[in-house]
Amino acid sequence: MLFIVRTVIIPRFPLWNKAMHSHVQYPDGTVRGIDISHYQDEIDWEVLRNARIHGAPLSFIYVKATEGTDIIDENFNQNFYNAKKNNILRGAYHFYSPQSSAAEQAKFFCKIVQLDESDLPPVLDVEKIGDLSPAQLCKELKIWLRIVEEHYHIKPVLYASFKFRQKYLQTLEFDKNPYWIAHYYVDTLAYKGPWHFWQHTDAGKIDGVKGYVDINVFNGTYEDLINMTIQREN
Repeated sequence: MLFIVRTVIIPRFPLWNKAMHSHVQYPDGTVRGIDISHYQDEIDWEVLRNARIHGAPLSFIYVKATEGTDIIDENFNQNFYNAKKNNILRGAYHFYSPQSSAAEQAKFFCKIVQLDESDLPPVLDVEKIGDLSPAQLCKELKIWLRIVEEHYHIKPVLYASFKFRQKYLQTLEFDKNPYWIAHYYVDTLAYKGPWHFWQHTDAGKIDGVKGYVDINVFNGTYEDLINMTIQREN
């Protein structure tokens, strides 16, 4: 199948908006990582690989890969390659669009992203409901998660903010997938369910990356994180 790929650059929120929240909270945890896209522009990987986040080494990086059915992040290949080259655990995520078929989005992601042994599970980033009803949204997300799990033989991670999950994704079936929660400017989580990653700020700073970057903490040890990666099949 031939994909016609277009690249769209969407303006970020103005920097002053994040500057209002420049006091970044760092929750407990020693396994820390970032997620990146073309918004971070050119990255100095020589510096980044030795950077520290609140005293902890950079343990993992999630890279934006795709969006909808035809957008590839313009820096995906470069970022994804460099993460592995610099011996940082890496993963790839898809930004969900409620305006197109979840099945087609899943197939597009699988077509573009080659995950290797020791890569982190794929991620479905859900932030918009569009014109879908909550029931339709849940049905579509389950389709994406099923197709991607069947392709990579590992359960994908579901990313959603605390409020979005509480409002639209309150079904026990989603608890089967690792959860990556976005909840900023708090020292503790109000969310009481199980979670694996916590994106605790979108206004972080780290050596090697210009401007702001999302910073995350993993809910476990580094060994636990390794155990989440794709393993060689026997």
